[in-house]
Amino acid sequence: MNTDSPFHQAFKRFKKNGPALAGVVFIAFLILVALGGAAIRPDSSRDANNQHLSIARQKPGFQVDIIHLTDGSEVPISHFEQKDGEVLYTPFGETADRAISADDADFKVEHRRYLLGTDKYGRDLLSRLMAGTGLSLSVGFIAVLISLLLGIVLGACAGYFGGKTDAVISWVINVVWSIPTLLMVIAITLAFGKGFWQVFVAVGLTMWVEVARVVRGQFLSIREKEYVEAAKMLGLSNFRIMYRHILPNASGPIIVISAANFASAILIEAGLSFLGIGAQIPTPSWGNMIKEHYALITTDLAYLAILPGLLIMLLVLSFMMIGNGLRDALDVRS
Repeated sequence: MNTDSPFHQAFKRFKKNGPALAGVVFIAFLILVALGGAAIRPDSSRDANNQHLSIARQKPGFQVDIIHLTDGSEVPISHFEQKDGEVLYTPFGETADRAISADDADFKVEHRRYLLGTDKYGRDLLSRLMAGTGLSLSVGFIAVLISLLLGIVLGACAGYFGGKTDAVISWVINVVWSIPTLLMVIAITLAFGKGFWQVFVAVGLTMWVEVARVVRGQFLSIREKEYVEAAKMLGLSNFRIMYRHILPNASGPIIVISAANFASAILIEAGLSFLGIGAQIPTPSWGNMIKEHYALITTDLAYLAILPGLLIMLLVLSFMMIGNGLRDALDVRS
């Protein structure tokens, strides 16, 4: 006889799901990248927005010397030497030398490698991709959190109380459900303005209907169980019965739908940024990185658009695999 709790049994089943575990590992890696922030990026500037137009669109593995001048500016150079009390340096892509005084100038020269090359503004592509990781994960997390708060509260009230409460909430759910998600997000974004936080709110306010429908269905089924009737007979409050007794038993489908919503939120954010109404430049978003470089898709610089698109695909795929793994693990029939 198996004495493990349902949670431990589900966890054991989940560990046997290879694709789901691969998704967990990939997402965990991206979380570490996001938490590391500027400290682990090659370009530690804000938004990884250190631009050098002279080295724009360089291929992966490109290396260059950067001279740091006393005014705080950086100049990519192809050559420098100290001669007769002066420092002569040749800016990258130019032929004429420039000179600064070796006595008055406190300069330094740094050798820099761009592992994935540079984008059309001469920014480090790897750093931009790493910075975009935090935005995508943040949008997914906050959007799912908003959708869970709204969806659980409204779905629980509709399913538990029934009657007119259920009729009104179901009508609202059906109205919102009938509006195309992307159009609603665009409308909300235009109403609240374009920006970082507006994307979170807009995506979250459009995803709660799926959670509410699932929660409502679960509450309609569970409220007829014997232990719920017993709790009512003992005089427990409706709030305690809903959130201490019914909700934990309805958590399985909610967890699965949350994983799917996480993937949807990332896709919506990328789409909004591509359309120019999501995260605003220079804030790095995988969506606006694709927008900046999609015209190069037929050239040898296609990777500038393909790499952020590939990351979006892998992140969404990871959440979908985790969702499928959770669905199978929480299925008591398996």
